[in-house]
Amino acid sequence: MTLDLLIRGGTVVDGSGGPRFRADVGIKGGRIVEIGRIRTPAARTMDADGLIVSPGFIDGHTHMDAQVAWDPIGSCSCWHGVTTVLMGNCGFALAPCKPEEREWFARCLEAVEDIPTEAMMAGIDWTWETFPEYLSNVESLPKAMNYGAYIGHSALRMYTMGDRALEEAATEDDLKAMGAAVREAMQAGAMGFSTSRASTHVTPDGSPVASRIADWEEIDHLAAEMAALNAGVLQIGPDVSSGPAQRAFLDRLQKVALDSGRPIMFGTISTRQGAEPNHWQYQLDYIDETVAKGGRMFGQTTTRSINALFSFKSYLPFDNLPAWKEVRGLPPEAQKQRLADAEVRRRLVAAEAEMRPRNDEFQGGGAATTNPMKPDYGNIFVMKGVDWNDPTVAELSAAADQHPVETMIDLVLENDEQIFIQPLVNESPDDVLGLLRHPRNLATFSDSGAHVCQEMGSSLQTHMLSYWVRDREAFTLEEAVRMLTFDNASAWELPDRGLLRTGYAADIVIFDEAKIQPCLPTVQTDLPGGARRLVQKAEGIRATIINGRVAFENGDSTGDFPGQLIRARRG
Repeated sequence: MTLDLLIRGGTVVDGSGGPRFRADVGIKGGRIVEIGRIRTPAARTMDADGLIVSPGFIDGHTHMDAQVAWDPIGSCSCWHGVTTVLMGNCGFALAPCKPEEREWFARCLEAVEDIPTEAMMAGIDWTWETFPEYLSNVESLPKAMNYGAYIGHSALRMYTMGDRALEEAATEDDLKAMGAAVREAMQAGAMGFSTSRASTHVTPDGSPVASRIADWEEIDHLAAEMAALNAGVLQIGPDVSSGPAQRAFLDRLQKVALDSGRPIMFGTISTRQGAEPNHWQYQLDYIDETVAKGGRMFGQTTTRSINALFSFKSYLPFDNLPAWKEVRGLPPEAQKQRLADAEVRRRLVAAEAEMRPRNDEFQGGGAATTNPMKPDYGNIFVMKGVDWNDPTVAELSAAADQHPVETMIDLVLENDEQIFIQPLVNESPDDVLGLLRHPRNLATFSDSGAHVCQEMGSSLQTHMLSYWVRDREAFTLEEAVRMLTFDNASAWELPDRGLLRTGYAADIVIFDEAKIQPCLPTVQTDLPGGARRLVQKAEGIRATIINGRVAFENGDSTGDFPGQLIRARRG
């Protein structure tokens, strides 16, 4: 036998959480066939001396549903060691969808997830209607990474009920039709069913998305369809309102978990927003209580704050003000000339007083840029690096004895690539650490593919390894790799991924533990139709191997697209 690929002399961190060891890894036919001192000849040998060899990272919370159609490499996740993503989260999907409703579906996805409609309409060869047809389309596309998908509640409701989905409770016939579609999707290999109760999830006209119109009995009915097949995860965008409303949401979700027996997943966050925010520990205690009663439940968390990102090339917090619109509608060089003009600057600074005053409203998602409150300049950071120690606009404006708006203008004139970060939730690193340390909280909430000009969560994995492992020493490398690989593979019941074991799929990342880290984000115009997005690459990753083939070397695509459609295992 001749191996397809031999990884020679690396330090294996196998995903189990066990201690590292030095070994070779042999690959044949997309699978790991040998681990140890290997003497079998190989068609290609990669030298991994001094490097870590780990399983590929698994990201279970993305919105790559549209991007997979035009981006075969799967950026930005692909640059951070991710080999498998799950999409269709929070009820937002592109199937099932009738041909005449495609643009409406795209506009709804833009309203919530900031994926430009023009990019979707230009970049998608929209040939499907049903969810199984969508999966077949994804399977046929060239792709570097592996993809799995949920069937989304809002898409399903709009497909079944039309305009009534945004206003009415489902009838008995509606429930039967939706149930049949969920059953069909699960039999075709859907990872599960996703929905949302989050108040920040709205349609283009500001009304609740379709899944939020549904009553809990509708969710019970659709979860029961998965239970009948003994298959699938129910993922839900949680009610992020504060106080009793959130507690009532969690109580009712527990009933779904106990009645259906299916695994439930929702985002766990720390926030100071809202009139009566529930401490993040409450959410974790609730998960533990559900499991103690016999339910299956996981949280999904990030490795840092969830942020709104602002820049000259994308959005600034003031762009919706009339005085600012006049300037921001000009070509970039003309904008800079106006921003340097003393009288124009005076008007722009004065216009900031027109912004609505801050209150205790929870503000996340697109609301952070489309309908912003007056900024808290003590919570807007001027990004100089990726180490969570940047100065705030308030600090710099105080030092310069000028208005914060003028400070931001000066900064973008000095560097039109300058990024400003406004943490929305998970503002405290210590809170994030508490969330990450809980054994039922999955490090997997990147939102990759969404909020393309507002947020940048795709570097979750490299941030985990650089900040929490190397800089803070809060986790060992073995612990962190397990959290990014085996823990996620186990939660989604992916039987042959997440570990380096003989017989497992050869999804592997080779990296330098002393150098791995995210790069600074930049704004690029590389979406279909020339739309903008934030792009963030990484340093320190030598190679990413997917299904036994080298897909990326030193951060660049090899032009090989070995990714597969992941069809969920049936009960």
